[in-house]
Amino acid sequence: MNTSDSIVIIPTYNEKENIEKITRAVFALDKCFHILVIDDGSPDGTADIVKNLMATEFADRLFILERSGKLGLGTAYIAGFKWAIEHKYDYVFEMDADFSHAPSDLPRLYAACADEGYDLAIGSRYITGVNVVNWPMGRVLMSYFASMYVRMVTGCHIHDTTAGFKCYKRRVLETIDLDAVRFKGYAFQIEMKYTAFKCGFKIKEVPVVFVNRVEGTSKMSGGIFSEALLGVIRLRFDGWFKKYPTPKD
Repeated sequence: MNTSDSIVIIPTYNEKENIEKITRAVFALDKCFHILVIDDGSPDGTADIVKNLMATEFADRLFILERSGKLGLGTAYIAGFKWAIEHKYDYVFEMDADFSHAPSDLPRLYAACADEGYDLAIGSRYITGVNVVNWPMGRVLMSYFASMYVRMVTGCHIHDTTAGFKCYKRRVLETIDLDAVRFKGYAFQIEMKYTAFKCGFKIKEVPVVFVNRVEGTSKMSGGIFSEALLGVIRLRFDGWFKKYPTPKD
């Protein structure tokens, strides 16, 4: 029985080229992590690959939640957070399936929370400059200046506000009202960081290198960026009037 205090949540939609490789890469680490895949009805058979791995090799380490369709990144993570809380994992990770987030960085995020005492560790592309590989320059600039825009509007001093590679202590997710999280797309990442910041949790940015996917298709769209642009203003407005919960012990 491979027990673990840590669960890595990986949302998927049409990731058949990557899901087995990323699973094996995580399970090859010295630190034992479990994986929860949240699959939004991938027509390419992603869920079948996961279920075959569960049945043949990783029944005690690999889990899946299947959903009926593309319901949004934010709702996928919320479902995963609730599952992780129910199953009493102490450390809950967000990670992409496409190797843009290096599995070898998972222990570094874990150490920031488990050993250094931070409540939220963010795999940051921008804390030590711009550490992005194989992105078009236009997308790099859009992402970098989006984070600058978020910092300017919200006053939240996080360099990579849109990062999707993170480790939460369970108490962060137990403190935040997950049912009240508003955004489903790109702005979800901003909202979760801003809420943790407003609640007073200790946050550390851990420098990582982000590598653009090699296989599969990106899920980014113009509508995602539009949600983030307007969503930041709404978050700042809420920040003036909303009472945020205090951290639970």
